[in-house]
Amino acid sequence: MVREKTPSRTKPPEERRADLMDAALRLFLDQGVATTTIEQITEGASVAKGTFYLHFSSKDDVLIALRERFVQGLLDAVETAVSKRPEKDWRGRLEAWATAIIEAHFDLIGLHDIVFHEFTPHSRAEHNDNVLTNHLAGLLDGGTAAGAWRVEDSRFMAVFLFNGFHGIVDDALVLEKRVNRGRLAKKLAAVFFSAVGMS
Repeated sequence: MVREKTPSRTKPPEERRADLMDAALRLFLDQGVATTTIEQITEGASVAKGTFYLHFSSKDDVLIALRERFVQGLLDAVETAVSKRPEKDWRGRLEAWATAIIEAHFDLIGLHDIVFHEFTPHSRAEHNDNVLTNHLAGLLDGGTAAGAWRVEDSRFMAVFLFNGFHGIVDDALVLEKRVNRGRLAKKLAAVFFSAVGMS
């Protein structure tokens, strides 16, 4: 009699890695980074401790991966929003960028605060030269080439606008009990329009 082969319950490596990251994030949000142990992370992900070290070298390594997830989440949101606007609608594309970055940032605010406030080892270069400023610079270059606006130094302007966005968000979180995302996105879009010379 031939025995039927039972399907393997082993998850693919990328799923195990995601499970570990998800478990770590839950713990970081619940009790903070400093008090969370690798043992708690592996318990939360329902894996052996050795499995952790197949994917990460340390807790800091998990935080770096979570930071990358945060940045990728913002980029995905921005790219999706911009792509929904017609190619020649440069005003709409710039507005979509500003609106999406606000919405996504607040959707992921807990993750942002963990990876940028509780865990800070990142270089000045990483802060300014990132995929989001590069994406915005590309959008500004596209609008300039199409004659929608004139931006002489797209990288300078992208870094300026991106860092201004951070300041606006932090100010709103400090001053407002409940942040009105829609109002904030409109104000940010207005700043973007002004910066590129659109009324």
